[in-house]
Amino acid sequence: MTQLDRLDISILRYLQENSSISIQDLGAKVGLSATPCWRRVKRLQNEGLIRKQVALLDAKLLELDVNVFVHVKLTEHSDEVLKMFEESVANIPEVVECYSVSGDTDFLLRIVVADVATYETLLYKKLIRLREVGTLNSMFALRQVKYTTELPLAPVTAPR
Repeated sequence: MTQLDRLDISILRYLQENSSISIQDLGAKVGLSATPCWRRVKRLQNEGLIRKQVALLDAKLLELDVNVFVHVKLTEHSDEVLKMFEESVANIPEVVECYSVSGDTDFLLRIVVADVATYETLLYKKLIRLREVGTLNSMFALRQVKYTTELPLAPVTAPR
């Protein structure tokens, strides 16, 4: 695992808040000049800690108002069936998150659509047609209480 110091953590925190911040402004916030700050950002990218920088879109303004959480139970648990399912959901744009989970179901999907009718179409035209799917259980989010893309970075303590 990569060793991160307080400057690295500070850089990651600021970039999580605003990835379009200039290197000069980022450096000023963390106490570095532009060149050393740029080198640290490049190292964090090269080491895979910064995977990519994206724009976060407002789902409501795009009229994508419905979040559906779908519990999926597969017909069987062979490597082939698991791989087929994972490849299938990777190709459905409305599936924005997919987790392999423990418990009574095998996967949890988060699906974002404009309305319930759109989800119903997706359900009947795509999801239940996947041969590897045994059962689906859909839950509609009533209200989003918390949403963040920022990971909880632990504070760095000084070495003893």
